[in-house]
Amino acid sequence: MAEFANYVPGPYAAEHIRITPTTLADGRDFFYLDDDPEYVSGAKTRELEDPRPLAYRFANQLNAAGEEVPYAAPEMRRDPLTGDWIPMATARMNRPITAGPGATATGNPLAARKPGDPYQDNEVPDTDYNVVVFENRFPSMVRVPGRSEAVDYVDGNPLWERRLAAGRCEVICFDPDENGLPADLPVRRLRTVVEAWAFRTAEISTMEGIEQIFPFENHGQEIGVSLAHPHGQVYCYPFIAPKMESELKHTEAYFERTGGNLLKDIMNAEIEAGERVVMRNHSWVAYVPAAARWPLEVHVAPVRDVLTLDQLDDQERWDLAQMYSTLLKRGNAFFDKGDGKGMDLPYIAAWHQAPIHDARREHYRLNLQFFSFRRAANKIKYLAGSESGMAAWISDTTPELIARRFHELGPIDIDD
Repeated sequence: MAEFANYVPGPYAAEHIRITPTTLADGRDFFYLDDDPEYVSGAKTRELEDPRPLAYRFANQLNAAGEEVPYAAPEMRRDPLTGDWIPMATARMNRPITAGPGATATGNPLAARKPGDPYQDNEVPDTDYNVVVFENRFPSMVRVPGRSEAVDYVDGNPLWERRLAAGRCEVICFDPDENGLPADLPVRRLRTVVEAWAFRTAEISTMEGIEQIFPFENHGQEIGVSLAHPHGQVYCYPFIAPKMESELKHTEAYFERTGGNLLKDIMNAEIEAGERVVMRNHSWVAYVPAAARWPLEVHVAPVRDVLTLDQLDDQERWDLAQMYSTLLKRGNAFFDKGDGKGMDLPYIAAWHQAPIHDARREHYRLNLQFFSFRRAANKIKYLAGSESGMAAWISDTTPELIARRFHELGPIDIDD
């Protein structure tokens, strides 16, 4: 396996996962994570050469008038009313879309290369893979070499701070089968996905200017997925995202008031209450939070105090793969359409981990927040006036009812 600046594989990954880095034709980082024994052993090797004639990713571009202009780097502006930074990336308007009625691409850029296929803009150089990670071709945030990241002001008015959105965006493809579902992947493959989350967290945490690393998965057209392929993303913010900032304020205030860790105490309180716990194994607890917002919402927490994904040990990574697999399967069975087969649940799986440099990180704790907009087999929870206009949530159910439905779908204890 290649050596990296900050990532150190544990015993399982050192023996059973091989990470091979390369560079795509336009200069973006790309990594194969192989769990196939023939590739792990080196008996077979992956294709490292990207055959596409792509221009350098930060090369000058032509505008509508045919004039050469500098690369349109994403910028971000601070909302003076909330303090939130808002990234703005006009290049994303040109990204390919394969899902939904507005699909624009005739092929899937996340699929392995298919010899003879008329669509030849695939992001993966090889004709097969296990798991791959690469920088997003149409990033919401990216550091551009040679560009100043100093703050200036929109219209010269100090009300509106502006600077480059100098973060990083990566894509993680979970499996080469473009028609597959994450819920159908074997636990062994999800274990490789967990390793990918840990690998990227470890490596990106040493990159200049990054404050928060956010691995997440969007799944389903209703969620807004633009590429129909089992995949997730890693957003690396050059700021603390608003939800994380709110959580840090509360965890820090709780520590100052009680000396305790709020996230740990919430987990322990849910375990003690019992009613809303939906799954447990050696290393993880999954529960419907007592103040759940979404019509289907589950939080997953490690039993041991852990700040970030790369701090998980081998057992915790295996147990997470098992729990994630079980959660996705039960999520798909949650809503009954009348045929007993469930549905392909639209969901967001959001990893909340301690920020990189903020001193409040020591009083935080790793957790996964999994939720769906779906509130019935044929109904979606829309964020209307109260939720969108005032961020005041109105729930259509109760956490106890959500948990009760999960209890119908399988046992709480899922240890093998």
